Amino acid sequence: MSLLWAIGGFLIVLTPVVLIHELGHFTAAKLSKIRVEEFGFGLPPRAIKLAEKGGTIYSLNWIPLGGFVRPAGEDDPSVPGGFASASKRARFFVLVSGAGANFLAALIIFWIALMIGPPAIEIDSVHPGSPAMDAGLQAGDVFLAAEGIRVDNTGTLRAVVEANAGSEIELLILRDGQEVTVSLVPRTPGEFDPTTDGPIGVGLTVPASSGVRVARAPGEAAVSSLDFMWQNISLTLQLPRMLLSGEISPQEARPISVVGISQIAGQAAESSASSGNLYPILTMAAIINIALGLTNLLPIPALDGGRILFVLIEAVRGRRIEPERESMVHVIGMLVLLGLMVLLIFQDIVNPIVPPQ
Repeated sequence: MSLLWAIGGFLIVLTPVVLIHELGHFTAAKLSKIRVEEFGFGLPPRAIKLAEKGGTIYSLNWIPLGGFVRPAGEDDPSVPGGFASASKRARFFVLVSGAGANFLAALIIFWIALMIGPPAIEIDSVHPGSPAMDAGLQAGDVFLAAEGIRVDNTGTLRAVVEANAGSEIELLILRDGQEVTVSLVPRTPGEFDPTTDGPIGVGLTVPASSGVRVARAPGEAAVSSLDFMWQNISLTLQLPRMLLSGEISPQEARPISVVGISQIAGQAAESSASSGNLYPILTMAAIINIALGLTNLLPIPALDGGRILFVLIEAVRGRRIEPERESMVHVIGMLVLLGLMVLLIFQDIVNPIVPPQ
């Protein structure tokens, strides 16, 4: 994949995702009457001071990765109006709001993406003597549904076909602007050569040359966006079990760095550019929002989840852990995370998620 697409993916996907996270923290701090000394677009060093309002400096910084929030007295409860001196409820609210903003953004982005719809899947060729030819399918036909399930991608079509091998299935297709229903019986393994053919015997092209999109109405898209959210969160939470059971390989479950995320986002951006459809880049942005939100909620020192853990311990104990000790834990955690980040960046460069073309 082109380096330029990876850089583009970084700028148009990853930077806004991180900025959304920080805006969540910033908004919650303001609502909680916690004094914020600086909100920065990008990471330091500072390029220019944009404005100062309500005691908060708004700055533009040189490193184009999201932004940051610098609350007053982050680790010092003696600072009046600061973060550490706020109530447990206020601190908890501020800490979870970063991930909350990412989840809300993912929900909205999924909703928009589903109303746009992914590029339709079109039949490019029909193989002689295949179930598709016997059923009268033609090149140019566009798949809309299989067994009543909307065909959003080739994976959905493949799953329905393979699950019903040897049994008759009903396909809804679009032909010359008209919806047509056809029935066929997918072949079972052994009845075709998988290296040259498939269960129904068609070649596919995405996006469809007809320019059709598989769009949803706003209400249906809203329901489906919730389903997409749950599917992604559920899959992420099941990864350790799937890895231990051998359902996925260590390569598939490997953690990735900002470089790997940029590669994936760049691939989605390239796909959207080539198809003229925003669905790939939007869905990837939503998925990255979910991933960032879940990662930050992990109970690891220096992450939001690690700080939330200290708030919960304080609630159970009835008194807070000494600020100096908590601060030291987070410093050590940050050093460990930085070391891990360097290793992951090296891995993603040497063994890229998206192999270079």
